[in-house]
Order: sequence, then structure tokens, then C-alpha cells
Amino acid sequence: MKNKRLIILLIALIITSCGSVRKIGVVDYGSPNIKQELLNDITFKIELYSQDDTYGYTERNPIMVGGGNDGPKNERRFLNALSGPNGEQIEYYRIGSCCSFKTNNGVFGDTGLLDIYNITYDGLDKSLKLYLNMYDSDTLKTPVGLEIKK
Repeated sequence: MKNKRLIILLIALIITSCGSVRKIGVVDYGSPNIKQELLNDITFKIELYSQDDTYGYTERNPIMVGGGNDGPKNERRFLNALSGPNGEQIEYYRIGSCCSFKTNNGVFGDTGLLDIYNITYDGLDKSLKLYLNMYDSDTLKTPVGLEIKK
């Protein structure tokens, strides 16, 4: 009986944490695999700004930092390269994962999950949510409303 409750709880948790999967289905981002350049061990070099308001802010257009086993480190490397619009130091933490997608770069098979990060900085009224893909790697850009850290 205890195991049955645990299984039901796990199923409910998966359904609620991946609610976007029900809405958009399993997405295929094309599995790009572009090598990223580092400023140092903890920061990516980013030179471009996105003109797309959805870049990083929706599960349909995540920031593809790549990395396989280095995926979580690459997520932090990307976030470490950003600042607020006036150079403010950003703070971030991982909210969780969502949104199953197809990838040829998966560590355990051909699917991955996006990670969602909460972003704040001094003067920001409402925190931002960024969606990061740690399996696929594409040209990195700064999301609209943020700056490249100087």
C-alpha cells in the first residue's frame, strides 16, 4: 500500500512539473552542437543580443548552452555572463525542470528536459524566468532586457 501511494505521488509530481509537455507536445530543437567560447572557467563569451522577445523566456525558444555532462556548469557559465540592463549584478537559482524534448545530444537516450532559472537584480520589480537547454548548443545571445556583463 505504501509503495502504491509513492507511485501515485511520483506520477502526480511528474505531471505537474512537466505541465508544458501536455500543452506543446515533445519539441525537437534540431540538436545543434556548436562549440562555445569561454572567457574563463565560469563564464561564457557572449557577443550577440537577441532581438526576439521570446528567446530564453519561453519553452519553445530556450537558450541552448549544451554540455552533456557539463550541462549544469554550462547553464551557470551562461548566466554568469549576464547583467541587468544597467550593469546590475544578477542573482539566479534553478527553479526546476520541465518540457520534454527530442535531442541527439542526450546523456540518457534521445530526450531531454529544459531547466528553468529565476533571475533577479536590484531594481527589478518582478523576477524573470529563463528556459535553458543543457543538451543542445547553439549561438548564444543575450536575452532581451538583459546585458552582457562588463
